[in-house]
Amino acid sequence: MATMKTPGVYIVEKSAFPNSVVEVATAVPAFVGYTQKADNKGKTLLNKPWRITSMAEFYDYYGYGPQSTFKVEEIAADASPDFAFGGTDYALTQDAGKYLLFYSMQLFYQNGGGPCYIVSVGNYGNEVEPDKIQKGINLLVKEQEPTMVVMPDAVLLKQPDCISVQQTALAHCGGKMRNRVAVLDIWEGYKDRQDPSGDCVEVFRGALGINYLDYASAYYPWVNTTITQDKDLSSANVSNKDVLIKLLRTELGIPETAPALEDSDTPADKSKKAKIAQQVEAVNNIVSDWAGLEPEDIESNKLLLNKSLIALSPLFGKILAEIKSKLNLLPPSAAMAGIYTMVDNSRGVWKAPANVSLAAVVSPAVNITHDEQEDLNVTTQGKSINAIRTFIGEGTLVWGARTLDGNSLDWRYVNVRRTMIMLEESIKLASKAYVFEKNDAGTWTTMKSMIRNFLNGIWKRGGLAGASPDDAFSVHVGLGETMTPEDILEGILRITVLVAISRPAEFIEITFQQQMQKS
Repeated sequence: MATMKTPGVYIVEKSAFPNSVVEVATAVPAFVGYTQKADNKGKTLLNKPWRITSMAEFYDYYGYGPQSTFKVEEIAADASPDFAFGGTDYALTQDAGKYLLFYSMQLFYQNGGGPCYIVSVGNYGNEVEPDKIQKGINLLVKEQEPTMVVMPDAVLLKQPDCISVQQTALAHCGGKMRNRVAVLDIWEGYKDRQDPSGDCVEVFRGALGINYLDYASAYYPWVNTTITQDKDLSSANVSNKDVLIKLLRTELGIPETAPALEDSDTPADKSKKAKIAQQVEAVNNIVSDWAGLEPEDIESNKLLLNKSLIALSPLFGKILAEIKSKLNLLPPSAAMAGIYTMVDNSRGVWKAPANVSLAAVVSPAVNITHDEQEDLNVTTQGKSINAIRTFIGEGTLVWGARTLDGNSLDWRYVNVRRTMIMLEESIKLASKAYVFEKNDAGTWTTMKSMIRNFLNGIWKRGGLAGASPDDAFSVHVGLGETMTPEDILEGILRITVLVAISRPAEFIEITFQQQMQKS
């Protein structure tokens, strides 16, 4: 109040309402991995968390996908071939461009993704190393906004290194920050659990440990997507072009050079030789670099060559189809980050991110039955793995909503953990306005009112369970209730908030019984 020394009228304004709690963002994933570049108008973004809001921004800052190449190799008769030709089995082995972040980002935005953070830890010329990915995760300590951590490139590492990276993510989410969750992939999760090489799910469970499991969820199996299209592939995706050319010449029955035209050739001979010349030119152009042409002309020539080869050779089309299938086999974590975002925006963070279809996904890599999911969902170790399943007439659905701490009654469900993180962070940020205020009944009442107003809004939107606000939440603060006189002398203000968070109806039981005829 102003000092009154001069006669007159003085206006005094008093605040009638407490501060409001602003709900923090709940779906801001942070992706850690390798990109083509990391540049913002000349300034490097390498090992720097950077916020983007669309795939167009990703192109601007981080470039495009890797040039993936595959080697065509003959294999033994008892091995699993990718295609067969002339009585010989062949396999396609990827030998370059093995990075997943770019494709995962496309999958993220296809499934409803929005704002996110990118941490580029290297470019496509670098080896995928666990130390770099772990460093990228630790860089997120200084960022408060991310609510999820996703590392799709981790599955490219050896199994022990992949687990080490995932344990780093768990320690970051549950140990240091406690305001975000990790979405994990199963190493070699494209394999069936009965695969001779071992049960990938049991290997994951046995190696991951037991720390901070309620701050993470995992999904199985990987998914077959539609991210890579036919137009994205060409003969440039085959590294040993000499083998490809040999196979195509054998298939088409054409020589290395075009036959020369002679004066004695009939019109039919000339037409036949012209067709052979066209085939020879198309096959020989596989190794052409079109020197002296502009980049756009090179691209148009490559596109034309690709169409010509597909039209001429069924084998070439089969090889490209196999390459596309391999590139489209992706871990599901990025898609789930998109699903989390979509469900949060449409229903709220308290809605379980399950019974939702996956976009840009053809099928799960492994078809899981009802009985097979039983061990995934409920296990004695408590490490629940959420299944991705296909249903007739419904497509590919997310069919699980548990954290890895599946035996915990407190933190069994993903939406319960994420809702609690949202409530804690929102109230924490709003309460900073009262740090160093008087620790008396006035401040207690104001803060209690602020928190109750916020929780009442969440309850009205369906985020808390209860027929009335008093059933859904309660806020306690006061001397003798939450604090002792010693607490006040030490400058400690304690508030206890009880909330009843909505839990999903994971199991629905409907009982049928016959009754006596009444008429």
